[in-house]
Amino acid sequence: MKIWFNRWFTTVSHYIDMIRANEEDRKFIIYGSHPNKDALYLQNCDFAFVEPDVAGDEYIAFCLDFCQTNGINIFIPRKENVRISMRLADFEAIGVRVLVCPDARLMETMDNKAAAYRELAKGSPIISIPDYEVVHTVDEFKRAYASLREKGHQVCFKPVIGEGANGFRVIKERIDSINQLFNQGIGHRISYHYACEILSQQETFPELMVLEYLEGREYSIDCLASNERLYAAVPRMKGEGRVRELVESLELIQIAHKFHDEYKLPYVFNIQVKYNKGIPKLLEINPRMSGGMHISCLSGINFPFLALKILLGEKVEPLKPRFGIRASHIEKEMILKYEGSDKAL
Repeated sequence: MKIWFNRWFTTVSHYIDMIRANEEDRKFIIYGSHPNKDALYLQNCDFAFVEPDVAGDEYIAFCLDFCQTNGINIFIPRKENVRISMRLADFEAIGVRVLVCPDARLMETMDNKAAAYRELAKGSPIISIPDYEVVHTVDEFKRAYASLREKGHQVCFKPVIGEGANGFRVIKERIDSINQLFNQGIGHRISYHYACEILSQQETFPELMVLEYLEGREYSIDCLASNERLYAAVPRMKGEGRVRELVESLELIQIAHKFHDEYKLPYVFNIQVKYNKGIPKLLEINPRMSGGMHISCLSGINFPFLALKILLGEKVEPLKPRFGIRASHIEKEMILKYEGSDKAL
């Protein structure tokens, strides 16, 4: 069976290993593609390709052609996964199963942080939402900042659409001590006046969320599910530096169950939360495998392989994750393979 990963994070290399090392000893051929020939996960694929650097419908046309040309059976997309969800019928028509939520409207909503916040604020409460405002001019930014400060919040901002910490900034007027300067990361901090100066360079800018800064612990809840059932929810706490810990938090596991009961998101998804004054508040929801999910797999649950079984309509036995595991990682050198190797790009 042939599986294709398109334009993924480097950590997808771990998921490729887990699929190969599945407990049923099933064999898979892994295809990978990326516009950067040095993307490291390509080194772990059986066949690796350089993608055209295109987007939108042109990219979907490339995907359909790639699947058909290479006889792909299962497509696990990251790039353009929302648009791919909208075009599932085209992939199914050529015999390709796609590991993506089939509810394109839900995918589009979760891809937009402001839309996700608005959606989750409706109906019965699932998780607390931070105080926030959406702005696209510097005057709106100034008003939102003043309003949040009046409520007693430290303020931060981030793009409405984006991945990870891209564009995230905490508004802090100054560095207060030598300890902060020497020993604490300050790369995400920016002064209010400097932020206003940058944002005033354009009359309007892409939508920006201005919101309360959450000062407590951060967790990612990696979830495995079908439409009907949530099989596992593993909260992963971000510790100091690179340390992560799998925590059996009933409060966070219950949030995952409430979310799935309401939205029936299948396969693999991730809920990111951060505490503020003892209350877990939503950061974002990723309707895909998260970048750090390989740490959650230390619980004994092979998330990538089991997600494939759910996609294929196969039975998944009840799961009981192990908690209390602390983990980290170290860098490892890798010699890149180029033309003339058995995996020539």
